[in-house]
Amino acid sequence: MRNLQETHLNRARASLRQTLSWYGYLRKSGQLASNPELVGLVKPELEALSTTLNKLDSNIIKIAAFGLVSRGKSAVLNALLEDKILQTGPLNGVTQWPRSVRWQPGGKVQVELIDTPGLDEIEGESRANMAREVARQADLILFVVSGDITRTEYQALLDLRQSQKPLILVFNKIDLYPDTDRAAIYENLQQLGAGNPQAQPLLPDEIVMVAAEPAPMEVRVEWPDGRVSYEWETPPTQVEELKQTILNILNREGRSLLALNALIQAREAETAIAQKTVDLREQEAENIIWQFTKYKALVVGLNPIAVLDILGGTIADLLLIRALARLYGLPITSYEAGKILKTILLSSGGLLLSELGSSLLFGLGKSTAALTSGDNPVNITASFGSAIAQGGIAGYGAYAVGKAAQVYLQQGCTWGQLGANTVIQEILSQVEPNTIVYRLRQELGG
Repeated sequence: MRNLQETHLNRARASLRQTLSWYGYLRKSGQLASNPELVGLVKPELEALSTTLNKLDSNIIKIAAFGLVSRGKSAVLNALLEDKILQTGPLNGVTQWPRSVRWQPGGKVQVELIDTPGLDEIEGESRANMAREVARQADLILFVVSGDITRTEYQALLDLRQSQKPLILVFNKIDLYPDTDRAAIYENLQQLGAGNPQAQPLLPDEIVMVAAEPAPMEVRVEWPDGRVSYEWETPPTQVEELKQTILNILNREGRSLLALNALIQAREAETAIAQKTVDLREQEAENIIWQFTKYKALVVGLNPIAVLDILGGTIADLLLIRALARLYGLPITSYEAGKILKTILLSSGGLLLSELGSSLLFGLGKSTAALTSGDNPVNITASFGSAIAQGGIAGYGAYAVGKAAQVYLQQGCTWGQLGANTVIQEILSQVEPNTIVYRLRQELGG
C-alpha cells in the first residue's frame, strides 16, 4: 500500500512538472511573451501550479475544519493539538480569519491543521468565501456539528462534498447528550446522503463523536470528617477516536489524497488557462478557421483525383487543429491531433462522416468527368459542377472541425499521457474499496 501511494505521489509530481515545463517552454519560445495581455491573465494560474507542486514536494497534508458558528471547530483542533493555541469563546465568530497550525501526531506524517470562520456568519460573506478557498486547498475536511444537523449545515455539507474532497463528520459536544440521544443522532448522521442521489450514506469511519471542550460538571465531595462540599470539575477531552481515525486515513491513503488534491488543483488551473486563452484569441481563431475552410475547399475542389482530394482534405483538418493548438499555446502532437479529429468525426452525429461519403461520391464523378471530358463541354461542365459541390461540402466540414476543435482543446487540455485527468483516473482505478479515496470515484468521474 505504501509503495502504491508513493507511485501516486510520483505520478502527480511528474504531471505537474510536465505542465509547468510546457508553459516554461512557451515563455522561452516567445509564444507567451508575444502576448503580454495573456501573460498577465494566466499568471495567477501558473503561480497556483507552482505552489501546488511545492506543496506536493513538501509532503504536508492539509486538514481544514469547517462548520457553522459555535460548533467548536477551534476547540476540536485544540484538543488534537493538546494545547489551547486557537482562540475559543462563547460568542459567534471568534475565528475571523483562517489560521494554520502545524501538527505532528506521530511517525513521519506531517500535518497542517487549518481553522476557518463559521460558514454562516452574519455579514461575513467574504470570510465564508475565504473558507471555501481553504476547502479547495485542503486534502481532508473535518465538518464539525454539535447535534442534529440543520438545513443550513446540510447544504454546506453537500457543497463541500461537491468540492471532491474526503470528509469526516465530527459530532462534537457529545457530553451534552445522553447515550440514547447520541445513538439516535449518530444514526441520523449516517443517513445524511440517503435522500440525495448525489451524496452517499456515510461510512462508520466518516463519522466520529468527540467532546473537544467538555462542560464543567458539579461534583459532590465527601471529606473524612463528614463534611460534604460541591466543586466544579472539567472532564477530560474525548478526541482519541478522531485522532486515531485521522491517523488511519493518513497511513492508509494519505499520499494518494495529497496526489489527488494536487491534480484536481492542477486541472482547475489548466482549464482556467485554456478558457482565458480561448476567450482572448477568439477572433484570431475565427480567422484561422475561415482561412483553412477556404484552403480545404480549394484543395478538395481543384484536385482531379478522387482519393487524393479526400486525403488532402484530411491533412487540411489536421493542420487546422495544430494551428489552433499553437494559437492557444496548448500542448499537442500530430498523433493527438489525429485523435481529436477522429473524436470529432465520431461525435458529430454523422455530419462530417457524410461529408467524406459525399466527397468521395462527388470526387469520383469529378474524376470520371475530367477523364472523359476531352472537348465535350457537357463533361467539362459536369466536372466543374462536381468540384464546386465537393469544395463547398469540404469547406463546411473544415469549419465544423475548427469549431469543434476549439471546444475540445479547451476542455481536453488536461488529458494526455501525464495530463491531470489521465493521472487522476489512473489513481482512482488502483485504490482499494472501503477507503475514502474509493468513495470519491463517482465525484471525480472514476
